[in-house]
Amino acid sequence: MASLDIELATTYADWFGTLADPTRVRLLHAVATAPAPVKVGDLAAALGISQATCSHHVRRLAETGYVAVEKVGTASLVSVNQACCAGLPHAADVVMGTLATAPCCPGDLPADVTTRAMTEADLPRVREIYAEGIATRNATFETDVPSVAKLRDKWLPEHRWVAERANDVLGWTGVSPTSTRACYAGVGETSVYVAESARGAGVGRALLHRQVTEADAGGLWTLQTAIFPENRASLALHRSAGYVTLGVRSRIAQLDGVWRDTVMLERRRAVD
Repeated sequence: MASLDIELATTYADWFGTLADPTRVRLLHAVATAPAPVKVGDLAAALGISQATCSHHVRRLAETGYVAVEKVGTASLVSVNQACCAGLPHAADVVMGTLATAPCCPGDLPADVTTRAMTEADLPRVREIYAEGIATRNATFETDVPSVAKLRDKWLPEHRWVAERANDVLGWTGVSPTSTRACYAGVGETSVYVAESARGAGVGRALLHRQVTEADAGGLWTLQTAIFPENRASLALHRSAGYVTLGVRSRIAQLDGVWRDTVMLERRRAVD
């Protein structure tokens, strides 16, 4: 029988306890889904509650770290703490014991998308898709698009794949070695990129399915990746493929002069 550390249990109880109020749950959802920081007054109006009640619940959410509140003039602007988007699901997984039985790979694959090994001829298109990801500023700390020559040697030859529909390459995934030491031969750093025009169409699911099943079959025992907390679609996609959150690396590096966090995720091959 497993036992959860008392200090961790206390932290999680505080997190969950804060959400033991439907108004706070509604507030957090409203803030988390808003495209920009929201005024307390606007939140109160949207939820149909008084501004005093709204301010009270926002303070509680801020104390626990779910949201941040910034004073701009006479207005209080509320924004979500992006780290919670990874931390809260991870806490639920720990409590419920589901980390021990992580999913194998994504389901519900699109019928019109196929995956195959990446070839030399694919590299210019792969580079174009990579450039689109770099431009979002939520995919990588990379700011310059690597040359085709650099991409050619970036990934393990047996673990680089593209997804296509009607012979049109829509995305790619690759696994890079993390070390030249033999003891880490089965550990890889993964990347997944989908063309801007094909996002939301299941291309990522098809790529992750190919990535993890081929890694399992090819002797890779650990896949790891770092994702910006703001990239919620990628976090959800990786979790569906059996990746689990190890933690959030706060202010790990700067992008365009701004400190950014990354969520560290890892997938372990099931023990034979």
